[in-house]
Amino acid sequence: MRKQTKYLGLAGWILVCFLAGVVGALVEPGAWYEALNKPTWTPPNWIFPVVWPILYLLMGIAAWLVWKEYGFHGARDGLTLFLVQLGLNALWSWLFFGLHQISTALADIILLWILILFTTLAFNASDRRAAWLMVPYLLWVGYATALNYAIWSMN
Repeated sequence: MRKQTKYLGLAGWILVCFLAGVVGALVEPGAWYEALNKPTWTPPNWIFPVVWPILYLLMGIAAWLVWKEYGFHGARDGLTLFLVQLGLNALWSWLFFGLHQISTALADIILLWILILFTTLAFNASDRRAAWLMVPYLLWVGYATALNYAIWSMN
């Protein structure tokens, strides 16, 4: 693979991740979210636009590491899982903030966490560095899952 192709691939994977973030960010929390009962361990709103870009960057680099070594065909399972979980990631914001479907969003985020875990395991078989780059995302979505559950149970 040519050097230029590698770097275009890196930019592409990062762009795909950030596009998922943009799709999710099109729906803002708004007054509905502010009025919900939330646990005391809910992070302040300013945390989200700080954490998510870092996670999307790490995710894009992880996918790129696997892709550059094996190509899409050589790592089809891991990269397909990656793209599916990315879709669920973008869908969550629409379910939770847009449609106010807390329980459906909870089902989505549980499935999302499972797919992130499987993606991380698949990436580990291809490139251990890629798997480690997915760990912060796995942990953050685990925390977000607990938060979604708590909000669901309190409302």
